[in-house]
Amino acid sequence: MTTLVLDPRRDSTALARAAALLRAGELVAFPTETVYGLGARVFCNEALARVFAVKGRPADNPLIVHIAAVEDIHRLAVGIPDHFWKLAEHFFPGPLTVILRRHPDVPGIVSAGLETIAVRMPRHPYALELIRLTGEPLAAPSANRSGRPSPTQVEHVLEDLGGHIAAIVDGGPCEIGLESTVLHLLTQPPLVMRPGAITAEELASVLGQPVGYWQGRSCRAVPSPGLKYRHYAPNAAVLLFASWDELQRWVEAHPAANPVVLSAEEPPEGLILPVRRLQPATLYAEFRRADAEGRTHVLVLYTPAVRAQPALSDRLRKAAAAAAEEGP
Repeated sequence: MTTLVLDPRRDSTALARAAALLRAGELVAFPTETVYGLGARVFCNEALARVFAVKGRPADNPLIVHIAAVEDIHRLAVGIPDHFWKLAEHFFPGPLTVILRRHPDVPGIVSAGLETIAVRMPRHPYALELIRLTGEPLAAPSANRSGRPSPTQVEHVLEDLGGHIAAIVDGGPCEIGLESTVLHLLTQPPLVMRPGAITAEELASVLGQPVGYWQGRSCRAVPSPGLKYRHYAPNAAVLLFASWDELQRWVEAHPAANPVVLSAEEPPEGLILPVRRLQPATLYAEFRRADAEGRTHVLVLYTPAVRAQPALSDRLRKAAAAAAEEGP
């Protein structure tokens, strides 16, 4: 299969062509403000099954469904709590996913057989128009092979899925670069299952009640992606260091390593290593670049300023945990 790259900036028919492919049951990757998603019609069981097959995604890992209008929530969820509408007024469209009770008409494969459903309204204009033209909400996990860093550029999607999906809508680099905040609205208090650009403090301010964080309690089924399986990590081992001194000691002790450093701070004089800027929007691109260069390790200066960013800190800790699980 040849994967088409459709660029609405150069072709006024690009989104209409992409929507026609989706209506025909094909898979189309598209940009959002967070990462690129792999879109399939939410009411097409065959297309949904192909999403899992193409990504190599475990069947018990639920998908996020994307809508283009707040009213479309009624097609996907039932028993919608009143505080959902407060959140939608403030954060839709935007990088917020909410977990609600799944409408019985929605195929169970979307939610890994659970009675819940994860829904968001993306902020990217191409995503919104594509959903409108398709005429149906789109189930869309990140457009990468499972276990790979999420794609934030068209080239990343082609690297993982080129030749396996019908088309990619090219929207350029993603603005935020990390996945959306996931908020479980059926718990008390509401729980952030996955940190993102919208913080628990911002959500609590709108809701007028506390918002907690999911603490990784052991359970066989989880209603949000990004919680059970290896995510976010490159093939290179990711190591976190509290200071430049600690990082340099590791480098001296591992002369055979071929590392790259990610830091939000300027490096000290005399550090003979490539140092690249640590920031959310380019984190996954840097992970992929490290693998393309054959790096053995990604060394991250993990300062209090970095730890204070919930989404960035979460992805770094999970990437480092994946390296620890796999051993040296």
